[in-house]
Amino acid sequence: MRAMVAWWDLSESDQTIETLRNFLRDEAVDAWNRQPGLIYKFWIADQEHNRWGAVFIWESADASAPPHPRSAAELIGYPPTQRAVFDIEAVAEGIHELAGISSLAGLGRALQV
Repeated sequence: MRAMVAWWDLSESDQTIETLRNFLRDEAVDAWNRQPGLIYKFWIADQEHNRWGAVFIWESADASAPPHPRSAAELIGYPPTQRAVFDIEAVAEGIHELAGISSLAGLGRALQV
């Protein structure tokens, strides 16, 4: 498995965390839910520092190769400020209140309306 983390400093973009949340609700979540080879994608935000990002978990390095659905980078107008790719050495899933659900898809602050 492969992980990738991407962060954008939004200070040079016309996009805001709120407009990017709208993008998630209107388009991105549904499109990425159909992406072959993607195990999970988490969109993350840091309101205090005006940063937006994503964490991807892929089946393999090959699975992470394009094509991909339209991404926030197109809206933000520039590539991530920081990007890192990692091999996943092990996975653990703790005991939590979400354990009874079969999928994490559809959860998250942007989708709570």
